[in-house]
Parts: sequence; structure tokens; C-alpha cells
Amino acid sequence: MIARLQCTVLDCPNPLELAHFYAALTGGAVNRPDPQWSVDDDWSTVHTPDGQVLAFQRATDFRPPHWPDPQSPQQFHLDLAVPDLAAAHAEVVALGAEVLDHAPGRGFHVYADPAGHSFCLVGH
Repeated sequence: MIARLQCTVLDCPNPLELAHFYAALTGGAVNRPDPQWSVDDDWSTVHTPDGQVLAFQRATDFRPPHWPDPQSPQQFHLDLAVPDLAAAHAEVVALGAEVLDHAPGRGFHVYADPAGHSFCLVGH
């Protein structure tokens, strides 16, 4: 195992508003204190009763998906927690991931899977 699923992140125009929607839907808690995330105007979380975490990230030029229209596809990415960011980086690149944003010294790196979907490896 290289990583464990940390949370599912949805892009949106208003993170706190969408977090409240999903909290009402799932019975979760909005922006519960958690050392893994710092919430702000651009990032909100919902901790669900079953232990899953949904996160909501502001996308300033957000265009909502129109399923099943491929011109406006579904929009989300996975955050995957890893114990060793450098080792995990080497492993996912070997698996075929494309490096999109790899800033040394930062706690996360952004990649694309072989189909082009973005995901983040987050040092934990």
C-alpha cells in the first residue's frame, strides 16, 4: 500500500455553503477541528458519522458539471495520505502518474492519474 484515502475533495464556488449542504445530507459536522486540515474561506470540511471526510475547495472560475455531457465533466479529486512524501512520489510516478505540481518543502504534491484525473499526495 502506497497511500490511504484521506478525503474526497469537490471544487465549488462557495466551500462553506456546500459543506453545510453535505453536512445536512450526511449528518456530518462542518469544519470540525482536525490537525490534518486548516479551514478558511477557500476550504471547508465535513466529517461524516461513519468516519469519511468530504472537503470543499473554492474554484474561482467554477463551471458546474452537466452529467453526462463530456464538455462539462464531473469535478473532484482525491487526497491520499502518505507517511513518506518523497517515497510515495517515486512510486506513483513509476505507476504512471504525471507530476502536475511538485514543490519541495510543501506538505502535498499534485499529480494526474493515467486518465488525466488529478489527485494529491499529502504527507502525514
